[in-house]
Amino acid sequence: MHDFVTVWRRSTTGELCWLAPDGPTGIPVVPLDWDGTPCVALPLAHLDAVDSMASRRAALSVTGGEPGLVAIGRVDVHFDLGGERFVEHLLEQEIIKHPPTRLRADSLMARRENRWWLARVLITLTAVDEVRPLPARSPGGDALLVRPAGTAPRVDLVTAPSWPGEHEANVELWRRDGGSLLGEGEAAFAFGHQHSPDFERWERWYRAGTVREETLTVRTGEGAPEEEPAPFGFLGRYRNHKEVVRACRAGIAVAEARSGGAR
Repeated sequence: MHDFVTVWRRSTTGELCWLAPDGPTGIPVVPLDWDGTPCVALPLAHLDAVDSMASRRAALSVTGGEPGLVAIGRVDVHFDLGGERFVEHLLEQEIIKHPPTRLRADSLMARRENRWWLARVLITLTAVDEVRPLPARSPGGDALLVRPAGTAPRVDLVTAPSWPGEHEANVELWRRDGGSLLGEGEAAFAFGHQHSPDFERWERWYRAGTVREETLTVRTGEGAPEEEPAPFGFLGRYRNHKEVVRACRAGIAVAEARSGGAR
């Protein structure tokens, strides 16, 4: 666990994977550290994803460089709607790693204007069952493959000659560590992510379906791998900002309604 905490703390990007009611899934995240415990602070735009984390078992992984690692275990989920814990314990770390947070929250004035960005769901890895090495991920065509392993997700790094998105397309996969997938027809979710230099564009692509032996049969998909998205132009940046604001405020409204307005 100590090695994972060290790698997690030093990494700029990571992944959070879990088993949702409709199948395995995962998203890219900013790795944070809460007094030696791996942590993720999701904006409330991700409320639907948090709601699907019913088993409270998840995998945190780092695949952007060597060494790659994944830690699987139980997570604690805490709503910090006022942002107090996030600001006190985690904001400084995220400002260093994530330029959009630097723009929105690096001063008291910015925090007052962008309170919607400070409301977070804090997810901490409180009990670790397993830590495994993973190869480094190439953004050009590698993906994390998430599958059920009992009540916990299993994560492997895979690659493919191409990632067709058509329904019922068959994708031949190879594990990057040389092992075999030995799929038995279980649900599977393959995804990757890439970001622009300024992180204003941080895009996930995925293919979801079932895996048998070494073949993924695609049921749904979105996006495609690319090396590095170009930064937004002025209008694109403005539209993206408005979309993020709307999504975060909508998530906050739902969470506050559930809690009776308490922060």
